[in-house]
Amino acid sequence: MGSPAYQTRIRFPIALASPSCLVFKQPRVVLSENLGEKVTSIGFKKVPRRSILQLMVFAPIFATANTILAAPMQEMNEPDVVRTLKLPSGVRIQEIVEGKGREASEGDLVEINYVCWRSNGYFVHSTVDQFSGESAPVILSLDDKQIVKGLKEVLIGMKAGGKRRALIPPSVGYISENLAPVPEEFGPRRSLLSHAKEPLIFEVQLLKVL
Repeated sequence: MGSPAYQTRIRFPIALASPSCLVFKQPRVVLSENLGEKVTSIGFKKVPRRSILQLMVFAPIFATANTILAAPMQEMNEPDVVRTLKLPSGVRIQEIVEGKGREASEGDLVEINYVCWRSNGYFVHSTVDQFSGESAPVILSLDDKQIVKGLKEVLIGMKAGGKRRALIPPSVGYISENLAPVPEEFGPRRSLLSHAKEPLIFEVQLLKVL
């Protein structure tokens, strides 16, 4: 929404005597015989030449200010708000991209990419190489016995092509070392499981519902 334009008008006194001075007198109030209203009659008294010169110096500045204030301001759009959904389990979900493909349901096989961080932002693991950009998607079964329960809650209801970010508390996280997803390499696997007792942040992209 554009803000209202402001305009500044500057009126300069008109020299009535000599160029060296202006003459003003104190205003007096008289009563109009015809309208019965108060009318202000303004006289003139002397004003120093210096005051006139100062007005002439500052006139261009005031004119520039008038132009700037009168120009309409550019319209500012409000940023999109990312809403957070909190589930009864304590999982907090943010919808980043809404998919347009098939929706995932409990018991489905899904193919996903994910990035995992600690709650303080420390990187833990990702299926996408940070340098080459190559990905190694994982296939998961949306079953409590095979997948981290909190992650299953994030994936159910997602559509193929969608992306979500979620904070998963440890109570529905890696309560067992046998729950997926877990990296096959020893180093990343050990790093992930060493943080199993703390909240973890997952950003998941649902590639396919198989």
